[in-house]
Amino acid sequence: MEQPNNPMHGIKLTDVLEHLTQKYTWDELSDRVNINCFKNDPSIKSSLKFLRKTPWARKKVEALYLTSINS
Repeated sequence: MEQPNNPMHGIKLTDVLEHLTQKYTWDELSDRVNINCFKNDPSIKSSLKFLRKTPWARKKVEALYLTSINS
């Protein structure tokens, strides 16, 4: 299904987290998005698990990703 107005269409959550962790430290990420998976023993694996189950947090992380690629 085409989603021309969805900038996240076709972008995997893994790719989002890999991009963000290359651009920011975990501390910087936790300052920007206040979620425990970025604060306590952070890893991409634990963040993926949490974000897949938590739509509000995923939206915030995706918004940060979109901001980071446009700046």
